[in-house]
Amino acid sequence: MQVDVEYSPVGEGLGMQDSRLYVWMRRVAVIAAHVTGLSLTITISVLSRPGTSLFSWHPVCMSVAYWLCMTEGLLLFSTEASLCCCKSHKHKVRVHWFCQAMGLLFAVTGLGFMVASKKRSELPHLASWHSVLGVCTLTFTILQAACGTCMLFPQLLQPPPHPSKLRLYHTTCGLVVYFLATFTIVSAMFSDWLQATVKGVAWWALFLLPLLSALVVINQILNAHMPHKKITN
Repeated sequence: MQVDVEYSPVGEGLGMQDSRLYVWMRRVAVIAAHVTGLSLTITISVLSRPGTSLFSWHPVCMSVAYWLCMTEGLLLFSTEASLCCCKSHKHKVRVHWFCQAMGLLFAVTGLGFMVASKKRSELPHLASWHSVLGVCTLTFTILQAACGTCMLFPQLLQPPPHPSKLRLYHTTCGLVVYFLATFTIVSAMFSDWLQATVKGVAWWALFLLPLLSALVVINQILNAHMPHKKITN
């Protein structure tokens, strides 16, 4: 007889104590990702002093979009330390949709402030790696939203694809978006504005902490969609 069981990333041959240690390590990592996303959003919002210029709203909107909304929208599916009080997967999907929609809204708004700021200052667009990566990230974010919409309303596609294929496309696109968002955030650390604002240990903290959050989130996505393992009795 074959039984489908969910693959455990703990591995084979580990004892109960090792398994508990792994669970606690994952729980600590997810909590750290929550704290990192919120603290980085607050830090960037304080440093940018929103309202002092058109540009000042750009880092605020982008940090809220990707560090807060998108990260929390993905981590709410974590079984270790999710902040979502909903137990039903259906309700979690709705919260996920809300977080991602708000993230896209903030991202588009942040882009609008940047375009307006450069137009007022008569500066060229797409003149840095950060701006190019940012446009790529936003483009894939829109594609990801479209893919998620097709998952919610598969009748929009004719003929409707198999749900497992849609889920695979949605997951793959989500990974690409988060990779791009991480590289875009890291490239922002080398911008003239941030290097003039933050120096020394604080700069290194802002540089490394997004990488920690990205590792946790990407691991969360991969573990949630790992193939199942067949056990023969």
